Amino acid sequence: MTSIYLSSDNPRWTPKTETDLQAAVEGGLFEEGHHLDLKIAAPNNKAGNKELARDLASFAVDGGTLIIGVQENKDSRTFELAPQPLDGLPEKVEQVARTIPDPPLTVLTEEISSTADDGTGYLIVHIPASPVAPHMVDNRYFGRGDKTKYQMGDNWVVSLHARRRNTEADILALLRKEMDEDPLRDVGAQSHLFLVAQPTAGRRDMCLPITSARDWNIRLHTLIQQARTSPRTKAALPGTGFHLDLSSATQGHRRARGVALSSPALGPGRVYTPEGRSSDASLVELQLFEDGGLRLLMTRLSFGTSEPYTLPGDEEQVLFDTAPVVLTRQMLELVRLISEDVGYHGNWSVAAGANRLRGRRRWSSPSVFTSNHRYSDDTYEESTGTTLAELDAAQGAVTRRLLGPLLRSLDSEEAFEQALNGD
Repeated sequence: MTSIYLSSDNPRWTPKTETDLQAAVEGGLFEEGHHLDLKIAAPNNKAGNKELARDLASFAVDGGTLIIGVQENKDSRTFELAPQPLDGLPEKVEQVARTIPDPPLTVLTEEISSTADDGTGYLIVHIPASPVAPHMVDNRYFGRGDKTKYQMGDNWVVSLHARRRNTEADILALLRKEMDEDPLRDVGAQSHLFLVAQPTAGRRDMCLPITSARDWNIRLHTLIQQARTSPRTKAALPGTGFHLDLSSATQGHRRARGVALSSPALGPGRVYTPEGRSSDASLVELQLFEDGGLRLLMTRLSFGTSEPYTLPGDEEQVLFDTAPVVLTRQMLELVRLISEDVGYHGNWSVAAGANRLRGRRRWSSPSVFTSNHRYSDDTYEESTGTTLAELDAAQGAVTRRLLGPLLRSLDSEEAFEQALNGD
């Protein structure tokens, strides 16, 4: 259960029962503020839904919590519990968050049943700080003051957009660093894929419980296996696979400020050590750093193919458009699992990149045949921010933001609609 910020004296309150809520009422702990709002009931009409959307959008700037089922006595300025019917309530709030604010919001909801056992209770709605804030409702942006929401002025909106651009620049700098330090940058002709994920508010030692453990290799292998086989990953990629995925990273290595799993041809110190096999130049590497950063390299984004009767050496490199979709979904699920493992509930910056693309077209498993649409740049870069709530409920939306421009350029976005939709 996600904790709730009530005050500096109670920054991590975690109610689990109606008794916990009643104790907060009697103890005078409830006070509507920048991070908390209390409502007696959810809206039941169009105007009410718009008002709820404004509340959710206002919290999305810095994060906050809405509790439904608590009534305020305006005269005494006190609160009392007012349990509400829970049937369909979480779905209604989530639908408002997904359909009215622009861009859509992902929220987390938790039910607390009333001791009356009559189908009523309370709904806790957590609104994480959104990496794409501010959000519009009816073409207006909303923020949260000390007690209530307000319509944001142009200067504040511009400031938030600038802050987002700075965050995007930081993660793109990390992506470019990985691309520049590619240990196989001068090997072969294949296109390479790069994925980067970095917590935006994590401690410098956030993943130390994993990276410093004696069994770190086993723990990381287990997390990878869970990411590959989770129901959400399988549902997003039915019948879609790529043989050089995270499971191909089998060799464990200590790295500067972290650990790594890689294919056998990438040895200690990230030194490429081919063993004379044709597959040596096709490898995958996953690095996990103490600060929670994740880096993925996959060097078989393309392969050589030739038409009948062509001369030796005239192979054309065509792109596996399935590969970035499969690996991005696996990577996002791994980020979610690591967040849960180390107890990090903050936001993430993620980025995807690829090189050696110019003039290449895709070879798509769903269509089998190559396309006539050739990529016109040599590199691809895209970044976005995401919340733990979105990683839990809408990995497809994150994948679309990261890969949509690439797949559209290759004319294959429609082939992966299931993987690119909200989960």
